[in-house]
Amino acid sequence: MSFHTIAIWGSSLAFLSYGALCLTNLSMESEFKRFGLEHLRTLTGSLEVLGGIGLLVGLRWPFALRFSSAGLMLLMIAGLAVRIRAGDGWILSLQAFALMLLNGYILFKSLN
Repeated sequence: MSFHTIAIWGSSLAFLSYGALCLTNLSMESEFKRFGLEHLRTLTGSLEVLGGIGLLVGLRWPFALRFSSAGLMLLMIAGLAVRIRAGDGWILSLQAFALMLLNGYILFKSLN
């Protein structure tokens, strides 16, 4: 299995689990309130779950891989901006940064 395939599976599992937590976990609800974005929690969780599914579909359909990895990368850019604006610092922002880079890598490799 190539690193690219492992990256797709890893990112997909991360977003499927994090998106499910966004939709169901009360601590995630308070986290979104802390950011002043409680109205975006359901949308964010839904986009993360759909993006995770799209990455897996993209293993067979390249368009889905490109679309999903680009969308998740943009979502993580926004997440990183929110964390920095909230004053969370780099340690708390590291997950969003790493997932942004990982999906950027997936996107870049899928275009070649």
